Amino acid sequence: MERVLNTLRGLRAITVGETQRALVLLDGRVHDLLGPGRHWINRTRSEVITLDVGRQELTTVYLEAMLRAGVGSDHLTAVTTTQGQLTLVSWNGTLTEVHTEGRRAVYWTEAGTLTTETVDVSETHVIETGLAQRLMRAGLTRIMTSAEVPAGFKGMLTVNGVFTQVLEAGTYWFWMIGRKHVVKLIDMRQMAHEVTGQEILTKDRVSLRVNLSATYRVTDAVMAFTGTKDFVEALHRALQLAFRKTLGARTLDQLLENKGQVDTEAAEMVRAEMAGLGIEVGEIALKDVILPDEMREILNQVVAAQKEAEANVIRRREETNATRSLLNTAKVMSENPVMLRLKELEALESISGRVGQLTVVNGTEGLMQDLVKLRG
Repeated sequence: MERVLNTLRGLRAITVGETQRALVLLDGRVHDLLGPGRHWINRTRSEVITLDVGRQELTTVYLEAMLRAGVGSDHLTAVTTTQGQLTLVSWNGTLTEVHTEGRRAVYWTEAGTLTTETVDVSETHVIETGLAQRLMRAGLTRIMTSAEVPAGFKGMLTVNGVFTQVLEAGTYWFWMIGRKHVVKLIDMRQMAHEVTGQEILTKDRVSLRVNLSATYRVTDAVMAFTGTKDFVEALHRALQLAFRKTLGARTLDQLLENKGQVDTEAAEMVRAEMAGLGIEVGEIALKDVILPDEMREILNQVVAAQKEAEANVIRRREETNATRSLLNTAKVMSENPVMLRLKELEALESISGRVGQLTVVNGTEGLMQDLVKLRG
């Protein structure tokens, strides 16, 4: 009977499923949003558009018209993200989306338990560790970036080219919304720097190549980062100029004889300059002085001549000492005949031990008489 009456009234029946909603257009205008069940609508003036609730977010060209007309307000939840904010959207306790500022989304209320969280990003761009881990588990990493600062380092964070803060050792996450984050690592440990193959002209116009070495460490990371483009390059340049100045004011002989003093003077200049950049310079050393081949050959000849002269002096001194010793021995023997005879016997004993047969010219009797005389 109901069907007959509705048919006579010009109505037709539609059935809406549990996971569907029916948007009814009357004369081309948004008229109603029908839930699950059987409904009667105008046969000729109405148009039905089926919407899928299972997709959670409502996407249709009639969305704006529905909101203006207030159609389906009982079935829909609008989420709007204002400027300087982010909206975290979760369904049934699971984070599924992150909305950036200026976005509006409309969800089916019946699609599940919808919860939203608002994050203020107008003042801070750092993501808390717990939230960062949630975003990573949800696969929502496209709007975030990370940086790791190892132990012994400090991170200099710049946002859109402007230095913002110092980061201690750890892992950090940042929002990538309209910002560019760059973290430069500053090594705070004791370091060594080498300057090799520096060409220097001494005061007496000898061309040298020297190798330098210096130890340093950063004491003020902010000064080292903001004070110069590259503090290691600044240290390299300071070492070059300081040693070029000190070595260029000395002759080759002065440089080779007093290399330690050159290091001290150069070190004072370098330390004073680098202290203004937050760098503490430790030991500075002039490691190697490399001479040209021809100069090295000349110096080798000079050293060889000096050593030869020293050797001659030593030989003459030893010969003089030996002659003086012989003279003293001869004087003692001339004053003491017994001592002379003992020396003769010692010589005879030494000779007899080296030959198989010994012939005594003055005879055995003369030898025995001499022995008796010595005993007497």
